[in-house]
Amino acid sequence: MTHNRRTFLAAGAAGMAGVVLGGRADAAVWENVLSGTFANYGALEAAWNYRYPWGSDHNGTARMYGSSSDHNHVYLEAGGVLVLKATRISWDEGNSSADPHLPIRYHSGAIHAKQHIVVTDQFPSWEVKGEFQAPSARGTWPAFWLTGATSWPPESDILEFKGDSRNWFNTYKNASGGWSNTVVNVSNPGGWHGYRAWITKVSATDVDIHYYLDGNWVGQHRGAGFVGKPMWLIINLQMEGSSGSPGPSSDTYYRARNVYVGRNRV
Repeated sequence: MTHNRRTFLAAGAAGMAGVVLGGRADAAVWENVLSGTFANYGALEAAWNYRYPWGSDHNGTARMYGSSSDHNHVYLEAGGVLVLKATRISWDEGNSSADPHLPIRYHSGAIHAKQHIVVTDQFPSWEVKGEFQAPSARGTWPAFWLTGATSWPPESDILEFKGDSRNWFNTYKNASGGWSNTVVNVSNPGGWHGYRAWITKVSATDVDIHYYLDGNWVGQHRGAGFVGKPMWLIINLQMEGSSGSPGPSSDTYYRARNVYVGRNRV
């Protein structure tokens, strides 16, 4: 698989600022866009906003809370670790404002990067990765994903557990106008594992997305119409919804470290 090998070799340059990727007349310079942002709250809040880009609610039963003065559900631990915590509530807080408008049963946490990810002629390749301890019990729905900032699609799910030990690497939309899914069983999702996407421009409109688990290539999806579409990077701990119900009654924790975004500049 020559193409995948070339992609892997190019991706291996990630993390080395100023590296020139060879083999092209218009040599690309690698840039670190986002790294080391969980070292302290100043670094976190310089690079990330709390909650979803659109607010507190999404497609499950958790409502997101968090701010520079509220670290009950989004907080940092020693060693550059981000923690999102979901807590079941005992009162009626109404329904989610987002489709399918499920009843709110949890308070949880989400953050989204201030920097958009957008594939262009100037920035034709991006790397997005991180290490995570992900809950996988029924009713837990952690994610590390990209979604369109000005339109939907595009979407790329780099980590998504839906109530069991299988991670869903998803891309919408594909060349047929729907979903591409690579579903991989993960041994002990609650331990540290690496999840990675290498996104590269392959035509005027489309990208290829290569997905990796613990450094091993697991799948390639074609992202149709991704070029020129800015995307948010989101880390969130949603609950129930697609992950089943009832969810846990005790607190649920989702941890992240070494989250990194890089790109090449042509």
